[in-house]
Amino acid sequence: MQDLKKSYQNTTYKLGNHSPRNIVVLKEAFENVDPNLESDIYGTGAIIEDFQTKIATALGKEAAVFFPSGTMAQQIALRIWADKKQNPKIGYHPLSHLEIHEQDGLRELQHIEPVLLCDADKLITLADIKALDASVSCVLLELPQREIGGQLPSFEELEGISHYCRENGIQLHLDGARLWEITPYYQKSSEEISALFDSVYVSFYKGLGGIAGAILAGDEDFVKEAKVWKRRYGGDLISLYPYILSADYYYDKRIGKMGQYYAAAKELAGRFNACSGVSTLPEVPVSNMFHVYFDESAEVIEPILAKIHAETGVGCSGYLQVKSDGRCAFELSLGDAITEVPAEKLAQVFEQLGNMK
Repeated sequence: MQDLKKSYQNTTYKLGNHSPRNIVVLKEAFENVDPNLESDIYGTGAIIEDFQTKIATALGKEAAVFFPSGTMAQQIALRIWADKKQNPKIGYHPLSHLEIHEQDGLRELQHIEPVLLCDADKLITLADIKALDASVSCVLLELPQREIGGQLPSFEELEGISHYCRENGIQLHLDGARLWEITPYYQKSSEEISALFDSVYVSFYKGLGGIAGAILAGDEDFVKEAKVWKRRYGGDLISLYPYILSADYYYDKRIGKMGQYYAAAKELAGRFNACSGVSTLPEVPVSNMFHVYFDESAEVIEPILAKIHAETGVGCSGYLQVKSDGRCAFELSLGDAITEVPAEKLAQVFEQLGNMK
């Protein structure tokens, strides 16, 4: 797989994401910042407080707190709800970030007992929550569900889940790492989507392309407690302004482009699906994200992609995931980079994919 990664890195253009993650990202964000601007100090100061208020308003929540990482933010959110309900059981998807990417942090640090709500290749439904054998203090929904291609439930399904949870005393938390990216599909604002949830986490480096950082939003009491846990977790750094300034800059730069990224994803997925032996999940994207599947093994597809990279200068992916059925796949999240790819170069990519042997 190293050959594929190297061939991808050597391409001039990339299908996914924004610009390369290098120091230029930070330099651009700081270019017009007042050099006399005072930094935040241990979670206080205008630079952090103003940004927290700005995002709380965008999400329609009473308050918000900035974290250096989403992993920290979400573990804390779930601990708060578990304590409030005096119930360590939390329900979420089997492929949630908390379940597969955090080294059991929720269990080891918070002694929380995850309850997996559905089959790994399905979306959580209202029926899944109603069918729970044991009571849970909180249900976490990830929108979109990244590990299954960024699929989404209908907004009506979300409304049903929200209503049921509130009627039955279950807190509802949104893993909104990619919340901004789903607003075009739902034709709803981030505030309208967040209104269905008691607490919301959002990220600033995924669809927005900042350096790092997250916001956790909810009511005043929730955020007050989250700030205490932030200190306990070691997240209350003396200053977070490099993260905050880049988050604020790229939020303003890209929040209005989510419809453009969504349209590009649908167009690109259509071109992949027109190639024999290639398909996308979902077939028609519901955000700027989708997964590209090949009917052949990674051993077959890797040299084909490496050849495409070398001959077109367009990077499709630097990795392939091996699936249990013998197929392979990679993930694409569309951003500014796709607009830089010359039309004739993109045509060459799909001409070669369409003629795979």
